[in-house]
Amino acid sequence: MPRVSFATPSLCLTFLPLLARVLPSLPPTVRDVDVPPLFRERFILSGYRPVGLSWRSYVLSLFQIHNETLNVWSHLLAAGILGVRLQGPEGQGFSVDVSSLPLVLYVVSAVTYLSCSAAAHLLQSHSEEAHYSLFFLDYVGVAVYQYGCALALCLYSSDAAWTQSMLGQIFLPAAALLAWFSCAACCYAKLCFRRPYPLHRKLCQVVPMGVAYLLDISPIAHRLSTCSWTSNSALPLHFLQVVLFLLSAFFFSCPIPERFSPGSFDLFGHAHQLFHVLLSFCTLAQQEALFQDFLWRRPALVREFGEERLLLACASFPCLTLCCTMTALAMRRRARAQLLKEQT
Repeated sequence: MPRVSFATPSLCLTFLPLLARVLPSLPPTVRDVDVPPLFRERFILSGYRPVGLSWRSYVLSLFQIHNETLNVWSHLLAAGILGVRLQGPEGQGFSVDVSSLPLVLYVVSAVTYLSCSAAAHLLQSHSEEAHYSLFFLDYVGVAVYQYGCALALCLYSSDAAWTQSMLGQIFLPAAALLAWFSCAACCYAKLCFRRPYPLHRKLCQVVPMGVAYLLDISPIAHRLSTCSWTSNSALPLHFLQVVLFLLSAFFFSCPIPERFSPGSFDLFGHAHQLFHVLLSFCTLAQQEALFQDFLWRRPALVREFGEERLLLACASFPCLTLCCTMTALAMRRRARAQLLKEQT
């Protein structure tokens, strides 16, 4: 009977030390009592990364199991899928012109919010200043995505009756204002409330985003209530997106299931992870619906809205991004001053 050798090949002997240097072992995760209150989440008792490590350590923690791992990967994977799908709904790629520019801006906004969220959850444990700065960036991404959705839904997913209504006439300016207000309110709530967080902190975050979502989804709500779902293949996808968003909003607002069994869902299954996963699927469903609406509306889009109005609507996107970024930078300066005051 031939003898089987389990000796490590010489190539592995050469490669493994190199891999160990590139990806060094990271410090083990710690319990909630081992990190400052700012970094703790209610009912999550373990799986925290130590505060104050190098930036490189937090980047490498992408490949470590901790209580933020699923938050990061769910949004990174969704951002990757969205980026790949930017090649075009036809699968052959498409030229960027006036009619397709809002769709491109929507995908850019979605990739932006997913990437900012992943970066915030991956790197926020570096320091208190980094925690504030990165989550302010996260709120900018959310606001940009809100307006990217509003822009695409207004131009691709609305019908003539909604477009000609009073709501349709003021929709984009109102959506931009609410997106900025959502960013400012979330930054304010993050900076001004300390643990244990009062209920009105959550309301300060949820209410502006909820009102913005109700406005942004109004073109879809009108179509779902007035059109036959069998007449357009995008409508079931829009309905799925609404359901997924409502489920994600529930888990964002309520610490379930960890409330009923603290410590049992530290690494996998706590509410914020479920929120991230559901929101990722929600974004993917919305993208597919918008691609179908784009193919449906593209031939007549310039004729219906006019080239100047389309360009003006798209030009408002970077303006909103700039306003939200300036707001976040102002809040970051306040956070830095507050931290310096606390240290003296």
